[in-house]
Amino acid sequence: MERLNTLLAQMQSEDTTLADSVKLYAEAASLMEYCHAALEKTSLQIDEIDAKLAGTVQEES
Repeated sequence: MERLNTLLAQMQSEDTTLADSVKLYAEAASLMEYCHAALEKTSLQIDEIDAKLAGTVQEES
């Protein structure tokens, strides 16, 4: 997130050229894709844990 914030600040700077903005945007898009994949993986892991816990609770009932 820190790097994304830095990229955003650089893209918003009046001193940043269009060519540099495109490069920064490409890096930001890549980081966002990585973050999305990490969140998706984590979400699946949480779902697995919840399913195991639900099974344990049902077995105890």
